[in-house]
Amino acid sequence: MVIERFRGRDAVAVYRRVRDRGRSLPDGLRYVSSWVETNWDRCFQVMECDDPGLFEPWIAAWSDLVEFEIVPVITSADARERIAPQI
Repeated sequence: MVIERFRGRDAVAVYRRVRDRGRSLPDGLRYVSSWVETNWDRCFQVMECDDPGLFEPWIAAWSDLVEFEIVPVITSADARERIAPQI
């Protein structure tokens, strides 16, 4: 899960760059879906990758417009499977 904070709540600059350059994702980092707060403060994105290091170049490409928090998550189904032996 990626939590993005638009610097200065300037979502226009972010969406303009996406329109002009795309998401600038390195190979292996996959965008799944996202949700944006209605006050333009944050965007919550679900991303997938096998190598967490792939976030570094992507974050570097956007750090002038966005502050990032990366939160490793698993699906509820995976969580149930992993915790089942302890229940």
